[in-house]
Amino acid sequence: MEGDDKSTAPVTAPNLDTNMADALEKSPEANPRKRARDDAEDDAENEDEADNNEESKPSDDPAGDTTGQPKISKNQLKKLKRQKLWEQKKEDRKAFRKDKRHEKTARRRLERDERAAKLAEEQGIDKGEALKQIVAAEQKEPKPKMVVPVSFIIDCDFEKYMREPELVSLGAQITRCYAMNRAGQYQAHILVSSWGGFLKQRFETVMQNTHLNYKGVRFVDCDFVEAGKTAWDTMHGPRGGRCCPALGGEQQGTEKESGDKKPTEKGEDAPKDETSAEKEPTPNPEFTTDAIVYLSADSPNVLEKLEPHTSYVIGGLVDRNREKLLCQKRAEGRGIRTAKLPIGEYMQMASRQVLATNHVVEIMSKWLETGDWGKAFQEVIPKRKGGKLKAENGEEGDEEDGKDGEVEAGQDEKQDELEKKKHQQGEKQGEVSNEAAT
Repeated sequence: MEGDDKSTAPVTAPNLDTNMADALEKSPEANPRKRARDDAEDDAENEDEADNNEESKPSDDPAGDTTGQPKISKNQLKKLKRQKLWEQKKEDRKAFRKDKRHEKTARRRLERDERAAKLAEEQGIDKGEALKQIVAAEQKEPKPKMVVPVSFIIDCDFEKYMREPELVSLGAQITRCYAMNRAGQYQAHILVSSWGGFLKQRFETVMQNTHLNYKGVRFVDCDFVEAGKTAWDTMHGPRGGRCCPALGGEQQGTEKESGDKKPTEKGEDAPKDETSAEKEPTPNPEFTTDAIVYLSADSPNVLEKLEPHTSYVIGGLVDRNREKLLCQKRAEGRGIRTAKLPIGEYMQMASRQVLATNHVVEIMSKWLETGDWGKAFQEVIPKRKGGKLKAENGEEGDEEDGKDGEVEAGQDEKQDELEKKKHQQGEKQGEVSNEAAT
């Protein structure tokens, strides 16, 4: 028995010490290292919770507080902050633009006064009279405007192919199309098809529904084919317009000078017979898809001229040339004929012949005024495209090529002379070094 007590006694003591050591190690109060480690982990968890709360906090959307909603990413949160900051500085930007306008007006007034004083001194007249002469000279005689039976349809059914900045750019291009057409001498009908999504929301909110006041522009939610049918009815209606000289019509203003014909309010020639007022209006011709032309840079057909009572569709796509043959395939899928502007026939381009939507509309508007594609391209195509007008029959181009060849030949001769001089100098230096060595 004594042997058994002696054998068990040394076993129980170490077990007690081990349990106490484990308890001390598990106790954060007795183990400063573990306590510091636990505190660090708690701080990290608190920081993560704070970040999650900040990311999940929506800007103005109460739906984000509900459970199960996806959290807002950091990029989206930054975008919301930038948008909020942009809206906060809206009044500051408005005041800045107003001050700039006032400064510009004051500067122009001062320059005009100086010119008037100089003119009054030269001609010996009163300064007020000189100022009237200057103002009359600066005022341009407004050109008479006329609506023509041609329609431009901007197809906006490409939203899924574009990013948000590209959609914003497309909205600005649509605005420029309206402004350019409104200021043109011959105004076409403009329709914006497949209207909806981000563009519609932006025009209704950021741009404050200013598009509702656009004259001569219709925003429709149907596709470009249905928009073409709508344009067909409009062009054959009482406000469809008259053909300009480029479309085969008469020169504007000739009727007023001759006095034989007087245009009616509907834009058509007034009938001479008295019984014509009793005639019923003729029904519009039946619409066919031949009245629609989809413009595509990938089309094998070249657009030689614009045709009256025809709608020309421009793809509202800003994708930096990512998507190829998109407009061409869309038109072919609907059985619509396609064509491309004759840029290659008139211009030498340093880049791909793909233009912005507003540039295409402006080029066709310029053609309506001049009837010359070359002049239209030269006035509209941006300089960064590196476009140069081709010479007729290659005569001017040959002369320019000859001049370039002469310049290159002269440069080659100069280069040969420089190389000869360097070679002669090298030989002389070699002779001098040989003499010094001997």
